Amino acid sequence: MSELEKKFKEFEKRSAEADLGGGVERIEKQHEGGKKTARERLSDLLDPGTFVEIDKLVTHRCAQFGMEKTKIPSDGVITGYGKIDGRLVYVFAQDFTTFGGTLSRANADKIVKLQKMALKMGAPLLGLNDSGGARIQEGVQSLAGYADIFQLNVKASGVIPQISAIMGPCAGGAVYSPALTDFIMMVRDTSYMFVTGPDVIKTVTHEEVTKEDLGGAMAHNSKSGVAHLMAEDDVQAMMLLRDLLSFIPSNNMEEAPVVPTMDPLDRESELLQNLIPADPNKPYDIKELITEVVDEKNFLEIQPHYAQNIVIGFARFNGRSVGIVANQPAHLAGVLDIDSSVKGARFVRFCDAFNIPIVTFVDVPGFLPGMLQEFGGIIKHGAKLLYAFAEATVPKITVITRKAYGGAYDVMASKHIGADVNYAFPTAEIAVMGADGAINILYRNKIKTNEDREKAIKEYKDTFANPYKAAELGYVDEIILPKDTRLKLIQALDMTKTKSDGNPPKKHGNIPL
Repeated sequence: MSELEKKFKEFEKRSAEADLGGGVERIEKQHEGGKKTARERLSDLLDPGTFVEIDKLVTHRCAQFGMEKTKIPSDGVITGYGKIDGRLVYVFAQDFTTFGGTLSRANADKIVKLQKMALKMGAPLLGLNDSGGARIQEGVQSLAGYADIFQLNVKASGVIPQISAIMGPCAGGAVYSPALTDFIMMVRDTSYMFVTGPDVIKTVTHEEVTKEDLGGAMAHNSKSGVAHLMAEDDVQAMMLLRDLLSFIPSNNMEEAPVVPTMDPLDRESELLQNLIPADPNKPYDIKELITEVVDEKNFLEIQPHYAQNIVIGFARFNGRSVGIVANQPAHLAGVLDIDSSVKGARFVRFCDAFNIPIVTFVDVPGFLPGMLQEFGGIIKHGAKLLYAFAEATVPKITVITRKAYGGAYDVMASKHIGADVNYAFPTAEIAVMGADGAINILYRNKIKTNEDREKAIKEYKDTFANPYKAAELGYVDEIILPKDTRLKLIQALDMTKTKSDGNPPKKHGNIPL
């Protein structure tokens, strides 16, 4: 064998070692736990043959606790770039088969390098997290690595999309990088995240809780609101990431990809004519309206299990990506509370940061009353949603389907806080409050009989429980038939495509946190 062949063989040997990660035994253990390996996940995520790995042969630099005797190329994280639907993305995937995917100074440097490249090139960054946390043998160096990653997460926020997929454990300080990114996706049964685990909680507070109940996919998708999406397994997780990315531009200077559609622009829907009940107290599912008017009935809902009184997600109109925010009358009558306000606000700010127009469907009876809400800070949390809508300079189109009462009318992308086009159905009711409550105040102690009360309620409804007063004042641009909603929204989005608006020069506003 020539010297040249020896050199090539040496490279091939080292590359094969890196491909094998922690070895066959650990790979099999990963599979037994219902999880794919980091490399298998990247293969599912990216367009075939497009992945280019960088820093494949990096190893840790730790000499304590016998670590110098165990060095595995890649060192527990695979980094590189590839394409999704032909678009450049940067990806890192923690490899649980190698040192439990723990973060060393060396593999933190790999992630930091990737973050800087993604920022420079203006491309999305996707992180697949599957890690035992900080590498204890390295002490403060590992913690410093996390902080460097956090700093770049913040720097990249609003500049490039950052998406985290929790594919296994994610605990302690490791949770804060995903928390700083735009979207977190978790996998049912195999992923969990928490700041302190069940053992620590038992020691400190004497509470007994399982990993799944404390920080599993369903816990964070339904109770805490930390996560935005949930997949059933690793394969679906990668497909979901691809789908999510299709609605989002590569950076804050670009538009989202346009996807050609065969769905007619002027498609009418008779279903919508009868969707909203004549009785204003009867519920209906706002998702039926959304799926009926968007392209191909394709609506990617975000946080579907959390704060279900508001619905958020991505869809397309005439091939163009939009963000949708809608009150949900089928859950808590669509009332705004702490959780729904925060959920809506974060989504609106994401859409605004990445040039995605916002379509808002309004059917809101007001803010949820009660001590729990007041003491929980409904004033400041409700103000987050108000702030987000008022701050957003992307095209904003609003449709009032039924109730728009009180301060909630103002908050839900009203004309007064900068919406560009405001529609209302003939079923819309725009008023300070509902008829019953209004009569109690307007005619306090004056109404003696039920007949007088019914008469007063009818008079109030005739005056206020309709969209015509708002239309007379120009607060609603047009009253439309429900069946025409799709065409009207497409017309409005087309008209506002060249919108140019901005906020006064400033370092940043002070959103009520």
